[in-house]
Amino acid sequence: MSLNFIDKPIETIPLDPIFDLSQRYKEDQHPKKVDLGVGAYRSNDGKPYLLRVVKEVEKQLASEEIPKEYLSIDGMKDFTTAASRLLYGSGAPFDRIYTMQTLSGTGGIRMAAEFLCRFMGPATPVYSSDPTWPNHPNIFAQAGFSNAKNTYRYFDQEKNTVAFTELMEDLKKIPQKAILILQVCAHNPTGADMSAAQWNTVAEFLKQRKDIAVLMDCAYQGYASGDVNKDNLSVRIFLKHSLHFFSAQSFAKNMGLYGERVGCLSVVCKDSHAAQAVGSHLRAFARASYSNPPSHGARIVSRILNNESLKRKWMLELKEMSQRIKLMRLSLRSELEKLHTPGCWKHITQQIGMFSLLGLTGMQCDRLVKKHHIYITKKSRISVAGLNTSNVKYVAIAINEVVRHFSNYKAHI
Repeated sequence: MSLNFIDKPIETIPLDPIFDLSQRYKEDQHPKKVDLGVGAYRSNDGKPYLLRVVKEVEKQLASEEIPKEYLSIDGMKDFTTAASRLLYGSGAPFDRIYTMQTLSGTGGIRMAAEFLCRFMGPATPVYSSDPTWPNHPNIFAQAGFSNAKNTYRYFDQEKNTVAFTELMEDLKKIPQKAILILQVCAHNPTGADMSAAQWNTVAEFLKQRKDIAVLMDCAYQGYASGDVNKDNLSVRIFLKHSLHFFSAQSFAKNMGLYGERVGCLSVVCKDSHAAQAVGSHLRAFARASYSNPPSHGARIVSRILNNESLKRKWMLELKEMSQRIKLMRLSLRSELEKLHTPGCWKHITQQIGMFSLLGLTGMQCDRLVKKHHIYITKKSRISVAGLNTSNVKYVAIAINEVVRHFSNYKAHI
């Protein structure tokens, strides 16, 4: 018995695989260890990167006497207004879009899940892409959904593209009253995004299936193309088709504010009255969960987005970060091809955003960790931001070794 007042054993559940991998990396004393697991940007010297514009704003804030008062339940208004404008574009129908500040993107997804569980019921099936960020089904399950692990086909491993025909086949099989999770850009973990034409097709389908609740996860705006105004294409297409949908937005990656937990949840509704009603329930969930969100990170983002000079600096810096990731993709592919590593590696440069799906087996990934001290998930997803000019050749040599070590290897990408 684990606790006197609970009459059955409490079993230990497995650790989160990403954070477990990160902890193992931290404990490893090997001089050449490489962390390709955690989804966080690193500079070319392999260190955590604090954006120059963020440092500038933090200096400004440090010189001001800003009270540490509670924010409202739905957060800092200047921040949520600017964040919503960034995601939807200046011409969006903001009178019918409710936006609240959340504990980054994860918190936004959880608030949406709480709302949908209340109003659609815990037996409602939830669909996410195969593959997806593992926390998507987990968040919905923890919010009370009993059928949260459904998937739709997304990625063609032979062609290294979105498996769009299969995707649409699966969407058309979704039953009445279901929840669909889509990723706005820089798909995690595949790095493969839908084209404008494909997004329009999905939007046309959803326009006919108004019984499907849609959640758009926007964790990487600016990382796909280096341009925040291009990376919101899917959201703008959904607005054009007059869809109603949720969007969870994070500033962890594109402003490097991982530990500040800065994000938003917004809901595009039928009209302003509906937006007010939806917002009232979301505020009630937030009040019972964390009362109100933290202010410091939101104040940084608000200051940047509401000042044209600072915003230009941020967008330039974000483009630099995106370009470094693209350069590392080119470098890794080039090194593998120089080694004549079995398989085709062009997919590394075809994929976009922070992550790349290498196409290695679980055994090969285990060998990378144990023999070479290169920390990579069992699904062979790597954070390309963890590569730099000092370690990319070592990583390529290690990949080459594990691929050749297993004689049953078949390049499936």
